[in-house]
Amino acid sequence: MTKVRVFQIGCGKMSKYIMRYVYDKGGEIVGACDIKKELIGQDIGQIMETDNKDIKIGSVEDLDSLLKMTKPNVAIITTMSILNDIASEIRTCICNGVHVLTTCEEAFFAENSNPIVYKELDALAKAYHVTIIGCGYQDVFWGNMISNICASTHRITKIKGSSSYNVEDYGIALAQAHGAGLTPREFDETIAITNEMSEEERKELMNEKKFFPSYMWNVVGWLSKKLDLHILSIKQKCIPILTENKLHSDTLQLDLDEGMVRGMSAIVSAVTKENILIEIECIGKVYTKDEQDKNEWTIFGEPTTQVLNQVPDTVLLTCADVVNRIPHVLKAPSGFLSTSELSEPVYIVNSFDEYL
Repeated sequence: MTKVRVFQIGCGKMSKYIMRYVYDKGGEIVGACDIKKELIGQDIGQIMETDNKDIKIGSVEDLDSLLKMTKPNVAIITTMSILNDIASEIRTCICNGVHVLTTCEEAFFAENSNPIVYKELDALAKAYHVTIIGCGYQDVFWGNMISNICASTHRITKIKGSSSYNVEDYGIALAQAHGAGLTPREFDETIAITNEMSEEERKELMNEKKFFPSYMWNVVGWLSKKLDLHILSIKQKCIPILTENKLHSDTLQLDLDEGMVRGMSAIVSAVTKENILIEIECIGKVYTKDEQDKNEWTIFGEPTTQVLNQVPDTVLLTCADVVNRIPHVLKAPSGFLSTSELSEPVYIVNSFDEYL
């Protein structure tokens, strides 16, 4: 069978592993692009820290012509966290008949935060018979793992989750999305501005494509759809995490002085028609030397179940999920889909061919 042809959009920290995993599973990278001038012209082998692959990184400005030349089956976008910021690249992929997988956190369940762009891209994807899917760490550790525990529970009263990660591991876009490098005042005037927003004000922002969800906002939407829950009310609160002792950020190329924001805790809570409360928190920050990733969830009810992932390798788990989802995006119905609508992710034992 012909190898799955993959185009990599964004050649930063995540792509190092994603591209290697594609080769390991029997696929091939046929092209790559980035916005950074210092990366353009490099062989992707330099990013992967392997032998050269004779694939040079192009400019994202040339994405349309690069896709026409390389004719990939699927593009993987690992650049930004907000849908508006990658919508142009998604459109270009769609119009070239290329399926899309992305680590963009909002794309995990974009219909509950940016319905205008979501519906536009969904209609365009259906017209061109391609599929868009957002996935990654949250696909398993905030989604399918939690829904599987719920499936083992007789009665649920509350779903509570908390996950922490080092923004240094993901690049500047994610760090900035968590307010790292801001002053407390700047944080309040930008990120925290939606904390006390009414539902009407929030809907108005969504209609203007200006609402910025925390990552757990979209996870609440995903879980509700997967579990067939109906949200009556939902709110989010973003709380800055301040630097206590001077801290350097390699990603921001900045020394964070005492009192500066090094990240945030974002708590999303929802009330459902089924009387199941959902309260989940993500904590993204520039870590001190003694801090580590953690993912902890409790399903309250009969019985109550707690699961703790101590020091998960969030980056590698994200990259593996994306690559393991490649057969799913190639076989899925057309449109902008949530993985809540797909079969659960599986481990690819040998190569993509066996799953197509």
